[in-house]
Amino acid sequence: MAKVGIIGGSGLDDPDLFTVQNETDWETPWGSPSSSLREGLLGGVPVVLLARHGRRHTITPTHVNYRANIWALKESGCTHVLASTAVGSLIDEIRRGDLVLPDQFIDFTRIRPLSYFDAFEPGDPRHTAMAEPFDLELRRIMAEELKALGFRHHRRGTVITIEGPRFSTRAESRMFRIWGAHIVNMSIATECIMANEMGIPYAAVAMSTDYDSWMEEEEPVTWEAVAETGRQNARKVLELFRRVVPRIR
Repeated sequence: MAKVGIIGGSGLDDPDLFTVQNETDWETPWGSPSSSLREGLLGGVPVVLLARHGRRHTITPTHVNYRANIWALKESGCTHVLASTAVGSLIDEIRRGDLVLPDQFIDFTRIRPLSYFDAFEPGDPRHTAMAEPFDLELRRIMAEELKALGFRHHRRGTVITIEGPRFSTRAESRMFRIWGAHIVNMSIATECIMANEMGIPYAAVAMSTDYDSWMEEEEPVTWEAVAETGRQNARKVLELFRRVVPRIR
């Protein structure tokens, strides 16, 4: 049976998604995860909830312990991981409030750990394939359910992950558009890398909250705007997860 890890991002750090039956603190070879793991059932499927930035959103994107988070979910028995995240749109077609299912990422981070493999065992180099980083089957299920729900969404998109916690300059935002990125955020690439290295199918639903800094006729992104749109979108993501999780096998 599947056991689904759910990583809540901005707007879903502590959602009312299921009845918590057990809560456990973990220690891993890479230290403590961002939060305790809350376990329960969703549609009869075991689920584990982890708050990426901590229950009170106190951990910056750079200092999230992504290695510990994914390791703890794996060790708790999770066979799949679903994540939510707030993103800025880099194209006109993705509007505020839209949901996006990323299929590719560009990693533009600089100082955070990016692998479990800081050293290789003799004769066992670990170079993880990352051509298709987001799980196709999980994305397919989410796309079907988003269509059934009637939520405005995009079945694919390239997300560029920046270091943060600051937002982009206009020049950076325009550069990301030239590179072919559709959305920008501060967490997903790192998290996705760790899940792939651990062999866990991973997919994310991104909530578009702003237009980053490239669209001059719009106000530049602020945290207050991100948080408000995130709260409005949280209901959609919770409804999506309630329908998706029972379909995961």
